[in-house]
Amino acid sequence: MNASLTLWQKYMQKSLVHKEEIFGFLIQPILWVVLFGVGMRSLFSEMLPGEGSDYITFMLPGIIALTAIDGSIGGGSTWLNERLRGMVKEYLVAPIPRLSILMGNALAIITRSVAQALLILLVGILMGVELSSNLLHWLMGLIFIFGYGLGFSGIALALASSTSSMGAYHSLIFILNLPMLFLSNALYPLFALPAWMRVAALINPTTYIISGLRQSLLQADSPLGQTEFLPLWLCFVVIAAFAALGMGLALRAFQRTVR
Repeated sequence: MNASLTLWQKYMQKSLVHKEEIFGFLIQPILWVVLFGVGMRSLFSEMLPGEGSDYITFMLPGIIALTAIDGSIGGGSTWLNERLRGMVKEYLVAPIPRLSILMGNALAIITRSVAQALLILLVGILMGVELSSNLLHWLMGLIFIFGYGLGFSGIALALASSTSSMGAYHSLIFILNLPMLFLSNALYPLFALPAWMRVAALINPTTYIISGLRQSLLQADSPLGQTEFLPLWLCFVVIAAFAALGMGLALRAFQRTVR
C-alpha cells in the first residue's frame, strides 16, 4: 500500500498542476446535470405530468456512474501514455508488487470520481434533489462508487496494457462505454425497457451501482426511486465481484505485457 499511495500522490499532483484539466474535471458533471437533466425534466413533465420534477433525482446516480467511467478512461489513457514513453519500465525497477503499481493509478481515478460525485450531488441539491441525511447511507454510497470505479479502472488499465496505440485504446474502450451507460437503468427505469434490454441491463454492473446509489443516497419517498427492485445486498455483491474482476484483468494484462 505504501507504493500505491506514493504513486497515487504522484498522479494527483500531476492532475492539480494542469489548470485546464481541473476546469474540465469540474465543469463536465455540472453540464451533464444542468443541460441534460433540465431538458429531460421538461420532456418528462409533458409526458408524465407530476413526475417530471423528480427526473433529475432519478438520473443523478446515472451521471455519477458516467463520470466514473469517463475518469477510468482518462486514467487508462495516462497509463498507456506512460507505457509508450517508457516510464513504466522505471516502475518495474522498484522492488514493489506489480499490483501496487496498478493500484496507485486506480486509486487516483477513484479519488477524482468521488470528488466529481460529491460535486454532482451538490449541484443536484441546488436543483431540488432530496438526499438521505443518514451518514450510514452516504458511506454505503461511497463504497458503491469506490467498488465500481475500481472495477472499470481495472478494465481500462487492462486495455491500456494490451494495446500499443492511443487510437486503438480509445476505439476499444468506447465500445464498452456506450453499452455500460445505455444498457442500464441510468436514464430510464428497468420496467420501461424491452425484454432483451432488461436482460442485458441485469448483466451490466452499472445497473447495480445505480440501483445501490438510489436506495442509499436518495430519499426513501422519491417516486421514481421506488422503481428499483434489486436487493441492496445483491448490489454490493455484484460491485465487489466487478471490482475484483477488473483489477484481476488489469494485473493479468500487465504481467503478460511485462513478460
